[in-house]
Amino acid sequence: MNISAPFIQRPIATALVMVGLLVSGLVAYPLLPVASLPNVNYPTLTVTAQLPGADPQTIAETVTSPLELQFGEIPGLTQMTSASALGYAQITLQFELSRNIDGAESDTLSAIQTASAYLPKNIPYPPMIRKVNPADTPILVLGISSDSLPITVVDAYAQNILLQKISQISGVGFVGVGGEEQPAVRVQVDPAALAARGINLEDVRTVLNQANVDLPKGQLNSPRQTFTFNTNDQLFLPEQYADLIIAYRNGSPVRIRDVGRTISAGQNELIAGWENNKRAVTLAIYRQPGANVIETVQRINDMMPVLKASIPAAIKIDAISDRTQTIRASVADVQFTLLLPVALVVMVIFIFLRSFWATIIPAITVPLSLIGTFAILYEMGYTLENLSPNGAVDRGRIRGR
Repeated sequence: MNISAPFIQRPIATALVMVGLLVSGLVAYPLLPVASLPNVNYPTLTVTAQLPGADPQTIAETVTSPLELQFGEIPGLTQMTSASALGYAQITLQFELSRNIDGAESDTLSAIQTASAYLPKNIPYPPMIRKVNPADTPILVLGISSDSLPITVVDAYAQNILLQKISQISGVGFVGVGGEEQPAVRVQVDPAALAARGINLEDVRTVLNQANVDLPKGQLNSPRQTFTFNTNDQLFLPEQYADLIIAYRNGSPVRIRDVGRTISAGQNELIAGWENNKRAVTLAIYRQPGANVIETVQRINDMMPVLKASIPAAIKIDAISDRTQTIRASVADVQFTLLLPVALVVMVIFIFLRSFWATIIPAITVPLSLIGTFAILYEMGYTLENLSPNGAVDRGRIRGR
């Protein structure tokens, strides 16, 4: 039986098939997602909770433990790790590969609601859930810094403008902020001065809470018009807090400036980011699942002039880490590795056989078979990654294909 007989008998149809295979491969190759590692999505959730001012031991006993007890009853949970720090708790939940991530998130939310009865009453807000992929790493890390502006101003522009614009770029999945320094006013009082006047710290806290609440003021009605009062009771400057009256002693008001001082500082001075020995805010950019890393970073770079124009000229944006550099080098090496054997095969056949047709046939069929493979890879949902030269095969095996 001659396998090539049907193709020899139908040369036009065979030529059309070969051209179609060539075109489909050339079209599919730029559309293949490119990443540094195989796109393996593990059903993983991260739960974070905050209790400002609490030490790690208190966080572990009052926040982490009640949550862990409820999370342990979720079906399909394979691994649970937790970390308790100063005023902060993080619990990572990893589920079976067969478990649907949306269903796991719903069960985790129910567990948090059940555990809320055992959490501290003064917790500022309920624990938050975020879907994560432990196989993902930031594709681009940007450093935002300034030589003249304070770090609180840099943080405000980074989170309110840059983070919002970058998150809207196609292919960007999540943008993490590091070294954030949100502005705040700190009230520092002298306990001895308070005790001498018979005032305790709870009195100071009550005055601060009551003086910094923005509540509706109501309306003023008349037969023909209605006026709505719009005033802001919030305080923003240290001088405004210094004038607050804590109590009255001997008929005279006791203000905060009499027992301490107020200063402008960061909300959390235990967190800081650095770039080239100067304070900075970092933006760690993660890609969406299946997105092309190189194209996503290129879109961010194309957007960079717009980003820089939307912030003051004194704020600088620098690329601290760019994963596409190693990915581009790896893809270029694989391309060279594929082209070199083809050239060597054709050259060896021509030298030893010295036949035109014996040389031209492999010179056409070998590249055609490689290019046509790209169309099959695209249709099956594989990616090009630099874990190994056969990355698409590795990913298919991991996903059970």
